[in-house]
Amino acid sequence: MTATPLMLTVHIPLTVRRRGGRKVVIAPDGTEAPVIAATRIDSTLVKALARAFRWRRMLESGVVSTVGEIATREKINKSYVSRIVRLTLLAPAIVEAILDGRQPAAVTLSVLMEPFPVEWGEQKQFLAN
Repeated sequence: MTATPLMLTVHIPLTVRRRGGRKVVIAPDGTEAPVIAATRIDSTLVKALARAFRWRRMLESGVVSTVGEIATREKINKSYVSRIVRLTLLAPAIVEAILDGRQPAAVTLSVLMEPFPVEWGEQKQFLAN
């Protein structure tokens, strides 16, 4: 005698909607399902950090002597270069969190392009708000 495998099908009525570029699961009662904390690597932010540290190395090593030279070489605006290079002033813990995708959702490149505190302790508080 052969055993017949049992199959169980579970139907859960749910909806998946996009909110702010992310997918959110909506339960049958209309509430949002809790989101499991997952890493969200922001490639734009990671690329900006990479540029910032590369440009800082260029300045420190003497390959270029001014932000203006970097802007000319890269064919971009001098003020943009200045704002990106400022990312090298972020606390190491914040840089690591960004690279690991553990930064708060509110921490985006546009937020970091605005002035932020230079002191590492204050940065943590500033970016938590």
